[in-house]
Amino acid sequence: MEITFLGTSSGVPTTSRNVSSIALRLPQRAEVWLFDCGEGTQHQLLRSQIKSSQIKQIFITHMHGDHIFGLMGLLASCGLAGNAQGIKIYGPAGLEQYLRACTKYSYTHFSYPIEVQTVEPGILYEDEEFIVSCGPLKHKVTAFGYRVREKDRPGRFKLEKAKAQGIPSGPIYGQLKRGEIVTLADGRRIMGTDFCEPTEPGRKMVYCTDTIYCDSAVELAKDADVLIHEATFAHQDAQMAKIRLHSTSTMAAQVALAAGVKQLIMTHLSPRYAPGNPLGVNDLLEEARAIFPQTQLAYDFLSYEIPRRST
Repeated sequence: MEITFLGTSSGVPTTSRNVSSIALRLPQRAEVWLFDCGEGTQHQLLRSQIKSSQIKQIFITHMHGDHIFGLMGLLASCGLAGNAQGIKIYGPAGLEQYLRACTKYSYTHFSYPIEVQTVEPGILYEDEEFIVSCGPLKHKVTAFGYRVREKDRPGRFKLEKAKAQGIPSGPIYGQLKRGEIVTLADGRRIMGTDFCEPTEPGRKMVYCTDTIYCDSAVELAKDADVLIHEATFAHQDAQMAKIRLHSTSTMAAQVALAAGVKQLIMTHLSPRYAPGNPLGVNDLLEEARAIFPQTQLAYDFLSYEIPRRST
């Protein structure tokens, strides 16, 4: 599970930061899941190592333009990139109507299937490896944060030990890998757990933007390996954050602390903190680290591999 930040600015792009989008790479299945798709996201994809042909799912947090204006262009290009199996898009009410209107008035025709699902709090998607859920955030429009949980993986099977004890290969190995109790032809009862390394705990990624500090963000982020949280404003601009329902750097850190996450990465940074201004993004980083030391600042094309937990 590797995260690549494609856009880390709030509201408008700057010379060094595009507007919101992150890509979650799942190399074991050659898939990419995209979270938000601000204007210019497909240009950012071209500048990165991410293959747009691998995009299978897109999760939209809310309907503000800096999170969706790149979606139609990307979808149109994905047909040429070879997304033949289709893309599923998740997002708030209004997203499907928006895409239908864009498609109608731009005379766009997609060469692959697109499905749009209007989200409600709870589980959105589950397969044999992952569970994706969402929860409400507190913003001026309906907004959702997303949580991706990797399921625990069975530990490595101790093949040499099985051979040494004369356990015949075949379906029995599969039963032992699943931790089952197996009775052999000679009457021995074998515990599958004795032939497997400890279970590998699954990883958790949480993405929260746009929002002011709220309890539902804390709940969504509980025990996450990495929390990606907006930090639009510095602490001294907290009043502005309250009016616009955005977070300060200190609010993001408080969410991370209350949720017990392993790593906080702040994104969605206001252009007002660009170089040359009285306050810079490093000031926001220092503010956050005073509360939650395991904090880093996102920048465009930053890649972060979510580490596996030790058992």
